[in-house]
Amino acid sequence: QNGRQPQPRHYPLTKWRPSLSPAPLPSSRRPIGSGVEFAWRPLVVRRGQRFHVGVALPRPLREGEGLCLELTLGPNPQVSKGTHVLVPLGDSSPTGWRAEPDEGVAEPLGGVAGCDHALWVGLTAPPTAPIGRYRLSVRTRTEAGELRRRSRGKKGIFGAEDSVYMEKTSDLSEYVLNESGRIFYGTEEQIAERAWNYGQFEPGVLEACLYILDRGGGCPTAPPPAMVARVVSAMVNSLDDSGVLVGNWTGDYSQGTNPSAWAGSVGILRSFHGSGAPVRYGQCWVFAGVVTTVLRCLGLPTRTVTNYNSAHDTDTSLTTDIYLDEAMRPLERLNTDSVWNFHVWNDCWMKRPDLPQGYDGWQVVDATPQETSSGTGYTGLYWFILVYTGYTGFILVNSDKVYWQRQAHGGFAVVHVEQGAIGRRISTLGAGSAARVDITDQYKHPEGSEEERRAVNAATSHGSRPRQRGPTSAGEVTLTVGSGPAVAGAELELRAVVKNQGAEPRTLRLRFSLCAVRYTGVAGAAFRQEQHRRTLPPEQAEDTVTMTVSYAEYQPHVGDQDALKLTVAAAVQETGQVLAKELLVRLHTPELTLTLLGPAVVGQEVPVQVVFQNPLPEPLTGASLRMEGAGISCPKPVSLGSVGAGQTLRLSQSVTPLRAGQRRLAATLESAALPPLTGSVQFNVAGGDAGDTGSTGNAGNGGRRRRRRRGRPGGSTGG
Repeated sequence: QNGRQPQPRHYPLTKWRPSLSPAPLPSSRRPIGSGVEFAWRPLVVRRGQRFHVGVALPRPLREGEGLCLELTLGPNPQVSKGTHVLVPLGDSSPTGWRAEPDEGVAEPLGGVAGCDHALWVGLTAPPTAPIGRYRLSVRTRTEAGELRRRSRGKKGIFGAEDSVYMEKTSDLSEYVLNESGRIFYGTEEQIAERAWNYGQFEPGVLEACLYILDRGGGCPTAPPPAMVARVVSAMVNSLDDSGVLVGNWTGDYSQGTNPSAWAGSVGILRSFHGSGAPVRYGQCWVFAGVVTTVLRCLGLPTRTVTNYNSAHDTDTSLTTDIYLDEAMRPLERLNTDSVWNFHVWNDCWMKRPDLPQGYDGWQVVDATPQETSSGTGYTGLYWFILVYTGYTGFILVNSDKVYWQRQAHGGFAVVHVEQGAIGRRISTLGAGSAARVDITDQYKHPEGSEEERRAVNAATSHGSRPRQRGPTSAGEVTLTVGSGPAVAGAELELRAVVKNQGAEPRTLRLRFSLCAVRYTGVAGAAFRQEQHRRTLPPEQAEDTVTMTVSYAEYQPHVGDQDALKLTVAAAVQETGQVLAKELLVRLHTPELTLTLLGPAVVGQEVPVQVVFQNPLPEPLTGASLRMEGAGISCPKPVSLGSVGAGQTLRLSQSVTPLRAGQRRLAATLESAALPPLTGSVQFNVAGGDAGDTGSTGNAGNGGRRRRRRRGRPGGSTGG
């Protein structure tokens, strides 16, 4: 709690009805507890560690009298499922809970009329206790009979020395405690990033996370972290269960918020908890950002992962199939296997004692409903090792791209197989840094290696048809595709380079086809096509074929999060060799520049200047700015009106830091003609005059409780 202990809470009592007050959470063996900065005062404790409960009584318990702590979880607590627990004082329950008198705490509970005796109880949750929001009651047995008193406080019980233990403190600091991060998007060749405010310790977020668990039916019967991940994965999207976010890939966001306009998870979770209605709208990175917030808040180490060229297979062939007509034009009505420019999911770290050895570690959690491309709504938890060896979730990260051409008789034949095109540059934010880390080798073997081909064979053996073994890119003639600088509002140059490595001249027929493609891989109709014929001399001769596209030509086709897709197909006249390549081009947009115009102090407004330049040769209309940051009070979204062609806009907005320490403020600017622009600034916040240590809701120095302990229980950090 940032070095400051919360004061006990007291509730009105009638005689012989004890009150409960949470005592401070003892620090763990590793110095992580001081980094947890919940901006309100919940009792959040770790499984496997002891915490203290104060019971106010009118007199000490006499011989023959007893006290029992009762804990219940969920709407229908059951003893058999470990969600209804009775823990006698001085004893343990069959579930592993223990309650012992703690004479090492010597302080009054004060403020409760007629109850002057303080009984402090050390309560320990087992490392396997279900995760969730508990109700805590006290039963007393005296000569007058048995009495029961329920605490009005709600206690979240989660632990350290359990299946989410991580060895490195740096990993724990990043994957559990870090409240801000970066989510990568764009294309394989043009990786972009956006700041994201996870805000797992912000007011109302823990309540929202526990509400999500409750709405999802809780998770008392399975290994808790695995089931928590499954419940959260299902509940973050609204498919079938009225979860947190409504997915929308149509481009029409008039009934809600453009997914690209969100700067973080906090507003989404508060809205869902406050209304109980799904929030409109989300796409993959929004689902993943919210999952990171929820799982980190609940203590599961979680990272946000981006996969480029992420395949979605519609016929379970476990290949990505592209169909061409006789003239080598793409047949988009048949090209239902979409390759997403990027797809964002989560990894969460846990041990899996319920599975055979080797399944511990990162588990893949994907909360994005896949109905936009595959007609199914499956989301859930994948075992990392099965992705690596090719037995599940495989199509996303490692499959062959197979090109089929329509023949004269109407059937299709495989004319080209492109290996290694799927699952590229899998990225996440490095622990303790602001840099992108490539984790592709954690998901699959090196491309072209014997192990990688073995994994591909293992996967395709489970497909709906045998593996296709058509021609690969090997041959006398090679084809590569590329582009010049791709800037929104500017002219675009696309190119194909063909090279003859043979000893004889070769004649090529090339076809260029250009269309807009959503990041989900759904392509529009081709708006530009060209044919070219080239003759290449032998012995390493090469030629470059270019196609230039103006802003006026591509602008009507490119929408939010769209890219341009160039398909180049070539046929060698003399040998019949067929080559094909696809290129995704993301149009670069300017970043927002954020600058603090004064010192940042807790509780004091500070102006922030936002600067950006409109790159388009036309006015930018309907622009609005949204800000979000953990431990920062931000203004509501503000309308900016119209920004002229090429105009530079400077806007000042005031924010108020609420917690001391390092903070990051993220901003997004939404408009009609450009994808939302993003930017962020990181800064340090000084404490206020009252000695604020950075956690609102904590008592001041004068309100700290003096305690003496006989010792601190050991424990390992794990979230």
